[in-house]
Amino acid sequence: MSTTQNSGDFTLRGLRALVTGGGSGIGKAIAEGMRAAGATVVVCDVNDSTLPDYVCDVANTNDVTSMFSRISKDLGGLDILVNNVGVPGPTARVDEMDPEAYDECVRVNLGGTFRCAHAAVPMLIESKGSMVNISTSAGIYGYPLRSPYVAAKWGIIGLTKSWAMELGEFGVRVNAICPGSVSGPRMDGVIARESVATGIPADELRRGYENQVSLRTFIEASDIAASAVFLCSPAARFITGQVLPVDGNIETMRAD
Repeated sequence: MSTTQNSGDFTLRGLRALVTGGGSGIGKAIAEGMRAAGATVVVCDVNDSTLPDYVCDVANTNDVTSMFSRISKDLGGLDILVNNVGVPGPTARVDEMDPEAYDECVRVNLGGTFRCAHAAVPMLIESKGSMVNISTSAGIYGYPLRSPYVAAKWGIIGLTKSWAMELGEFGVRVNAICPGSVSGPRMDGVIARESVATGIPADELRRGYENQVSLRTFIEASDIAASAVFLCSPAARFITGQVLPVDGNIETMRAD
């Protein structure tokens, strides 16, 4: 995306985007938001039941290489990469956590982000495109009982800032979004697992999550989508290396 484009343009007209994990949840909302803003959008998902354009395990190098080869043929290049794929990982105190479950969470969340960026960057350099990495508020604060998830998401912020430095000279922008508690099945699962781990009733935990933010409410996936559209638009042409919390202003990460 050239820096000579109109800075008042909030659309994505004519741009080609890949949203990883775009079959459901935040990824699906981002894909829909980018299409509404005028982009040509393809999505990948490890689950073919969501009917993605590409079935891909982003933590598998061969899968990722194959997908980007197809994207090159199908779209002729890429202007936007949204690294959204993520798994919640285990919920447990560090000494009670399964090390294999820890490794799997980091493999998908951090390794998948790296692999997709590794494959996409040559295309983004050619198009002077942009990348948005989805981290989380836990990637800023920490989060008890969720150490592998936190480790991976903090790592994504580090990658974002490093890649912005590496790629800026080529006109490629790299930013991160940190969602807070997003309404939907995934957050319902997080609360259910935390309830089991702590013995605190799920309804009480849910109220705690609402009360830990200044706006006293969960956010919607569409709010994350709107932020992603903005960051990839010409209106954000000089925004790079930044971490944008979209969370209602979290005051604490303890929901109990």
